[in-house]
Amino acid sequence: MLQKMAALLLAAAVPAASWGLGFPAPGASPTAPVSSEVLEQYDAKYLGDTAEKVIYLTFDAGYENGCTEPILDALAAHHAPAAFFLVGNYLQTQPDLVRRMAAEGHTVGNHTYHHPDMSAIASQGDFTAELKGLEDLYREVTGQEMSRYYRPPQGQFSEENLAMAKELGYKTVFWSLAYVDWLQDDQPEEDAAMEKLLSRTHPGAVVLLHSTSTTNARILDRLLTQWEQQGYRFGTLDELFGLECPDAPDHGGHLGPSDVVPW
Repeated sequence: MLQKMAALLLAAAVPAASWGLGFPAPGASPTAPVSSEVLEQYDAKYLGDTAEKVIYLTFDAGYENGCTEPILDALAAHHAPAAFFLVGNYLQTQPDLVRRMAAEGHTVGNHTYHHPDMSAIASQGDFTAELKGLEDLYREVTGQEMSRYYRPPQGQFSEENLAMAKELGYKTVFWSLAYVDWLQDDQPEEDAAMEKLLSRTHPGAVVLLHSTSTTNARILDRLLTQWEQQGYRFGTLDELFGLECPDAPDHGGHLGPSDVVPW
């Protein structure tokens, strides 16, 4: 009875929704549709330690348009680890870039095989197929197991989805900083993008950028430099979730292109 009541309370706390943020003031942590405390019950996070100047870089990659290579170059130049959330089409068409991500120590996460609205999926079998299909493809491409980090396509989620992901051993990764960078015919101006991102930067930020953005590819080196000058360092998702990485090289939280970490 108590377990059933707890489940009902959690369902009320996590309605089916699209992830969205409110920014109350420059430099402050945003408000989110679900609290960190509720998310943690499902091994989900959108924000790190707000007392520490750490940024967690994540990229969503639905397809390739020539921007990922300069993004990887900028990350390597700054010894900055990142997480790339990939879909099936990307793994099928860009195996060399996927292998480069893995070889340079970046996390490759699960953005589902077909990029559907996962909140509309009620069957555990169908949910599992979307994630396992991508796991299998990643194993074929890299010979490695995929990291158990999941990002819902378009931020569409439900309480049932979070529970299903946890049941499969996944940690769900939302975000606390993003901007409209995915419209190919309406890319933001570089200075406007820098101002938007820098004004909303906050300690513990989980940053979502799209690797299909030409603006992101052009500004990333400058953006990473600005963050470093503000005293930020770049952390991994393993760090965000409090997992130990005993074999990680000591670069003050930064990974270099030759540092392959067996996570």
